[in-house]
Amino acid sequence: MTSDDERIALFLDYENLAIGARDGLGVSPFDLGPVADALAERGRVVTRRAYADWSYFDEDRRLLVRHQVELIELPQRMGAARKNAADIKMAVDAIELAYERGFITTFAIGTGDSDFTPLVHKLREMDKRVIGIGVQSSTSALLPPACDEFLFYDRLPGVDAKPVPRRGRQRAAAPPASTPPEPVEPVAAVEPEPEEEPPAERVDVAKLVASTLAGLQRTADGPVLGSRLKRAILRKDPTFDESDHGYRGFGELLRGLAEQGVIVLTQGSAQGDPAVDFPEHGPDSSAFALLTDVVAGLGRPQLSGLKDQLRKRSPDFSEKRYGFGGFLAFARAASARGLVDMEWSDDLGDWVLSIPA
Repeated sequence: MTSDDERIALFLDYENLAIGARDGLGVSPFDLGPVADALAERGRVVTRRAYADWSYFDEDRRLLVRHQVELIELPQRMGAARKNAADIKMAVDAIELAYERGFITTFAIGTGDSDFTPLVHKLREMDKRVIGIGVQSSTSALLPPACDEFLFYDRLPGVDAKPVPRRGRQRAAAPPASTPPEPVEPVAAVEPEPEEEPPAERVDVAKLVASTLAGLQRTADGPVLGSRLKRAILRKDPTFDESDHGYRGFGELLRGLAEQGVIVLTQGSAQGDPAVDFPEHGPDSSAFALLTDVVAGLGRPQLSGLKDQLRKRSPDFSEKRYGFGGFLAFARAASARGLVDMEWSDDLGDWVLSIPA
C-alpha cells in the first residue's frame, strides 16, 4: 500500500438502499458488487458494516457475507422508534470509528436519507472525506451537496436496472408492530448438504483492465500509471494473477493489451511504470459499427433487449471490453459520437434508438 491510497470505511443503511433499488430500479436483491468496485477504484476498504433487520433480507444477507460485510442486527419490531434507533446506532458507530481509527481517511455512507446529513457534516469537520451512495429516486436532495462525492447507484458500472412502471412514491413500512408473528410449529433441524463450489469462471483480463482503467480515469486528476491500475485491480479481485492469463508480469500484460489495441502506453513519471490510456481510434470502432448495423436493421429498437440482438450477430460482444461500465453507457457514447439517436419514451419506460436522419 502506498501513502496516497485512501483507507475507506463503508457504512450501509441497508433498508434504504435495498428498498430504493427494488422500487426505483427493479433490482432485487441489492447487488453490492458495483459499489465495491467503485470504492476499490478510489482506495482500500478496511471496514464494511451494514445495518438492518435481517429477518426481512435473508437472501441479501448471504450475498453481503460474500463481500465480507459485517451485519449489524437492528430488529424493527417496534416500528419507527426502532428505525430512528437504527439511524442513531449507525451514526454513533461512524463517529466512534473516526476517533478510534485515525488512519481512516474516507467514510462511504450508503443511504439516501437526509437524516444522515449532520453525520456527514461532523465527519467533514473531523477532516474526513465523505462519499455518499444512494439510489437516485430515493435520495433526498439535501444529502448529495453535503458530501465530498456522491455516487448514484443507478449510474455505477455493472448496475442492471430494469424498467419500472411509474407510480406515486410510497415510503415502505415495516410490518405493524402491534401484530405479533403467528406461532410456528418447531421443525427438527435438517443438516444441509454441503454445496459444491462452482468452478471459477475465467476472467476476461482485457475487460477487467479496461473497466478498471475507465473507472480510474473518471476520478483521477492526471494520467493513470500502471502501478495504480494494478492496485485497483487487486482491490477488485484480490486473487488476480497475471500468470493465470499467460503473462510473467503486469508490465508484460499491459504490453500485450497494447499490441491488441485495447490500451496505449506512454512514458510515466518513473522508469518501468508507464501511463495507461485508451486509444483514440481503438477496437471499439467495430463495436459501434455493429451497434449501428443492428439499429438500422431493427428500425427503432428499445434499449432493453438490444444487447441480446448484438450478441446474436457477435456472440462474444461485451461493452465492458471497451471500458464502458454498462450497455447504457455504451449506447450513450455512440449517441455522443452522432452514430445513433436516443429518445426516452414515457409510454415504454425505456430508451428508443434510431439512426440519425
